[in-house]
Amino acid sequence: MFVDFLVNFARFVLLGLWLATLGRVLISWVDPTGRNSLSVLLIQLTEPILSPVRRLVPRAGMFDFSPLIVILILGVLLRSLP
Repeated sequence: MFVDFLVNFARFVLLGLWLATLGRVLISWVDPTGRNSLSVLLIQLTEPILSPVRRLVPRAGMFDFSPLIVILILGVLLRSLP
């Protein structure tokens, strides 16, 4: 019973991070400067996850592929939970 709670809690956290990362990508098209309060919240939630990936993956011109990689990794983790 406690294991089920932990698995559901992990799913909830991973899904929240996945949605926050997707939201940051979408909001960056509308508010690229990040001055909106929602933009600031999404940046604060996702930057600790995106910055290590950003250090590992070089930028490809003006494109930043770190959100795509994080979304894929979070998706794999979500699907791997029983």
